[in-house]
Amino acid sequence: MGNIGVWKFIGRRLLLGLATLLVVSIVVFAATQLLPSDPARAILGRDATEQSVNALREELGLDRPAVEQYWDWLTRLVSGDPGESFNARLPIMDYIGDRVLNSLFLLVLASVISIPLSLLIGAYSARKRDTAFDHVSSNVMLALASLPEFVIGMFLVVLFSTIVWQVLPAVTVIASGEGPWNHLDQMILPTAVLVLGAVPYIARTARASIIEVNESDYVEMARLKGAPEEVVLWRHAVPNALGPVFQVIALNVAYFAGGVIVVEFLFNYPGIGGALAASVRVRDIPVIQFLVMVLAALYVTVNLAADLATVLVTPRLRTRLK
Repeated sequence: MGNIGVWKFIGRRLLLGLATLLVVSIVVFAATQLLPSDPARAILGRDATEQSVNALREELGLDRPAVEQYWDWLTRLVSGDPGESFNARLPIMDYIGDRVLNSLFLLVLASVISIPLSLLIGAYSARKRDTAFDHVSSNVMLALASLPEFVIGMFLVVLFSTIVWQVLPAVTVIASGEGPWNHLDQMILPTAVLVLGAVPYIARTARASIIEVNESDYVEMARLKGAPEEVVLWRHAVPNALGPVFQVIALNVAYFAGGVIVVEFLFNYPGIGGALAASVRVRDIPVIQFLVMVLAALYVTVNLAADLATVLVTPRLRTRLK
């Protein structure tokens, strides 16, 4: 019965996620339709004749009713074909596919580093509660949480790339068609900025959650049975404290999707941030729509995974599912 309840929960969350994406698609399409300038005139320039502008609008399908344009765009997007860039006149995946992959690689790299590091800091701070390490780490986490990404990034550039030590590249130089995994030295500073932005929130939540679990009856029972403190911490306290932590992890991974735009601009990283800014400048509507939907899908997926993980690690939530 419990398994059936979990599958029902997953099904409800999937339907909610799909409904959310549908609403986002409507909002995104409506917002791009309300952009102040005409995409056809933006492509052809101010000196273009009205006849040529109308011909291009017809070629791009901009002369059709908005509902018909939306349905055509949505069906193509669901089928895996996001359309063609107005500006480059290329399929969108050929035009910016590398940039999407670059941003996802940066996001995954920052997540793989920040999540285990945050759990280690949070668990050790909880174990060393009210010690010098706990006080110092809490103050450092609070200071980092108060700093915007661009401030952290500029500080790291000054420290490691310009004035103090010149040991890391200040900007990324990744040619089109090259993967960022072939330039890992250039990935250090962008990744560090995202990691330092996420660790304070996850670590502080992990610390508070583990401290609360440490005071529970079943953890005290494990201690009374003679279990070593390391075993109590990692086998009993940490697994049962992960529920709230997963929610904060989801928020911070979603933050990566927005923060990555700032980081990409700061380090000249060829990702979706630059592609989105360039597309807005030239009114490349299909690219704007596609990139916003990619970010929305990332948000929905991360939150779905966090909800599922929270249920799986929290016995009382699993028993409530029917």
